Amino acid sequence: MKNFLVLFICFISLSAGVFAKTSFREGEILYVSVKSTELKAGTGRFSSTVAKVNYGDRVTVLQPENKNTKVKLSDGTSGWIATGSLTKKKIVKSSGGSTVKASTSEIALAGKGFSEEAENAYKTKNSTLDYSKVDEIETISVSDKDLQNFISNGELSDGGED
Repeated sequence: MKNFLVLFICFISLSAGVFAKTSFREGEILYVSVKSTELKAGTGRFSSTVAKVNYGDRVTVLQPENKNTKVKLSDGTSGWIATGSLTKKKIVKSSGGSTVKASTSEIALAGKGFSEEAENAYKTKNSTLDYSKVDEIETISVSDKDLQNFISNGELSDGGED
């Protein structure tokens, strides 16, 4: 019985993180924490793009959800963004307002949860691996229109929630 109780408490503790709503609140100021992403008209992956947002852009929460959060940009544009692309931590851009005091690769790593030190340590432990193809793939970009055509021509489901 004691083991069951311990297991039950562990399950509830772990489940709380999975089923908990985001801690963002309506009206809260957040910052984009990824290199760049799209603000979408809906919550589906293939919803039309309303605007592009970049690392450090400030947004105001309109409607917090689990996977996506509806936000408003400083110009009044509103749309949905992946909740994981947002942070409460204030990201300050340089005085010019259009640049960030970090390299592009540092921003990309930060968005993926890596630091330069973590990447260098991984490369040191795996020095025989060739990363050039990964770098090449990261440069590929597919437009929403091309992606929609691919889905349509392949008779695929977009998996969206629209």
